[in-house]
Amino acid sequence: MTNFLINNQIIFLFIATIAILIIWNIILSYKLLQIRKKLKTFFNGKKASDLEGVLFEEIRRLKKAEDSIKKLLEFSKELEKITKKSIQKVSVIRFNPFKETGGDQSFVIALLDYQDNGLVISSLYTREGTRIYSKPIENGKSKYPLSKEELEALKKAGVKTKK
Repeated sequence: MTNFLINNQIIFLFIATIAILIIWNIILSYKLLQIRKKLKTFFNGKKASDLEGVLFEEIRRLKKAEDSIKKLLEFSKELEKITKKSIQKVSVIRFNPFKETGGDQSFVIALLDYQDNGLVISSLYTREGTRIYSKPIENGKSKYPLSKEELEALKKAGVKTKK
C-alpha cells in the first residue's frame, strides 16, 4: 500500500508539474505575442530589417526634422522683422475744418508701424479745391506741428500722442 501511495504521489507531482509548465507556457506565449505585435508596429514601413538599421533611420529623420525646424525659426525671425516695420496701426478721422462748407469732406489718415513710425495724411476740402498734407511720425512724434484732428487720429491708432 505504501508503494501505491508513493507511486500516486509521484504521478500527482508529475501531473502538477506538467500543469504548471503548461500554464507557464501559455503565459510566455501570450507575452511573446505582445512583443511581436510591438515589434511589428515598430518595424512597420521601415526599410531596415534589424533594430540598428531602424535606429539609424530614425536618427536620420530626426536630424532632417531639426534642420527643417531651424530653417522655420530663421524664417519666423525674418517675418517678425518685416512685420514690425509694416503698417499695423491705421485710423481715419473725418471732420469739417471750415464752418461755411457743408459736410465732413476733410479727413486725416494715420498709418503707423509697430514702433509708432509712419505718417499722417491730411486732406482739407474747400469749395475752391482740396489740399493734401503729409507729416512724418517717428516714435509717435512729429517734428512738425500737429492739428487736433491729426493728434486724434494718432490717438485712435493707439499712439500716446506727443507733440
